[in-house]
Amino acid sequence: MLTVEELRELVATGEVDTVLVAVVDMQGRLQGKRCTARYFVDEVLEHSAEGCDYLLAVDVEMNTVPGYASSSWDSGYGDLVMRPDLATLRRVPWHPATALVLCDVETTGGDPVPVSPRQVLRRQLDRLAERGLRAFAGTELEFIVFNDTYEQAWSSGYRDLTPANQYNVDYSLLGTGRVEPLLRDIRNHMAGAGLRVEGAKGECNPGQHEITFRYDEALLTCDNHSVYKTGAKEIAAQHGKSLTFMAKYNEREGNSCHVHLSLWTEDGSPAFAAASDSADDAEHGMSALMRRFLAGQLACLREFTYFLAPNVNSYKRYAQGSFAPTAVAWGRDNRTCALRVVGHGAGLRFENRVPGGDVNPYLALAALIAAGLHGLENELELGEEFTGNAYTADLPTVPTTLHESAALLDGSAPARAAFGDEVVDHYLNAARVELAAYNSTITDWERVRGFERL
Repeated sequence: MLTVEELRELVATGEVDTVLVAVVDMQGRLQGKRCTARYFVDEVLEHSAEGCDYLLAVDVEMNTVPGYASSSWDSGYGDLVMRPDLATLRRVPWHPATALVLCDVETTGGDPVPVSPRQVLRRQLDRLAERGLRAFAGTELEFIVFNDTYEQAWSSGYRDLTPANQYNVDYSLLGTGRVEPLLRDIRNHMAGAGLRVEGAKGECNPGQHEITFRYDEALLTCDNHSVYKTGAKEIAAQHGKSLTFMAKYNEREGNSCHVHLSLWTEDGSPAFAAASDSADDAEHGMSALMRRFLAGQLACLREFTYFLAPNVNSYKRYAQGSFAPTAVAWGRDNRTCALRVVGHGAGLRFENRVPGGDVNPYLALAALIAAGLHGLENELELGEEFTGNAYTADLPTVPTTLHESAALLDGSAPARAAFGDEVVDHYLNAARVELAAYNSTITDWERVRGFERL
């Protein structure tokens, strides 16, 4: 990480000549501009930068689409202000002489843009702060590595790609050793960009791997998540390889993004852990606050799933026996449940196993916090933990399609109370756009199934 003074010195000596000025879009991607470093320190630091307001109103292919109140042809597609958050200023070691800063999105009048993912999360963090609480989180992203370049993958229609491993390398040191030059570069470059790397491990799907990072305050975790996701793809390209975070690349195991969350008080005490002399949950060590926060997760999970699974492909992960959850349940260290309670004492936390690698982390964490606050405000009681195989139990399930998920969000009173109609309606339109694009597309599955035999 860099201070402004350090950046000025690096620019003066020529060690940094480019600054990436980035915002996070609706899909959780970094979008923005490459500024010359001199221009950045002379102009952008004081006056910010600007970009078209369609950055928060396009689909994944950057098509302008109808239905957004904040951006349209009728409103002229005006500008938004990209105001640097200097706490995010850092080196980008995988690009020569380059630094990066993330920006908050404002109107030209200086007001925050409520539908901006960073702002959606900030609002929920502010609600926590009103209770004297802070959220800490970790996100665990999985990806699949291929020996094909991104250009080769595109030209082949993403068919017949060669995974970097040919078999299940879950926890295999031999399997990760085969891809270690790439994994090592990603780990070291992320450390150079200010992320605290924990380690890497193989996963089940051929070519699938996971690199984990130290948990941190929720907003910083999301910022690092977005930097890492962009950087990992760029570093893979430099190795002549490609990698994907899509939730379900093929019919085998999908790419998950398990999200861990804990709350702490302003004085640094763990809010989820029961005090040793309290009458709180003796078996699980949970405070009354954690029990209600967790009850809120269960109460809101189905209605808030869109913020955890925003794409058509997201819902292909949810299959029995896949290590992706189907049941709305909580269990102590039970990977068959959507919510898994892990750790003890200061490390006590819950893991939401619903998100995939395509998740927008800001929206996901905002949803988890909003759900927990719903539990606190309504003093919800936590039911008994589930033990055994939740896949085969008679329990409510997470939505199985984007259409179902969007309908649940549309009718959700807790969502509209927490996020406001403007935010909910904005992202509902994103869901409608995604569904319309998918429903108008002819897939390979349809051709194979129907070309001759139907």
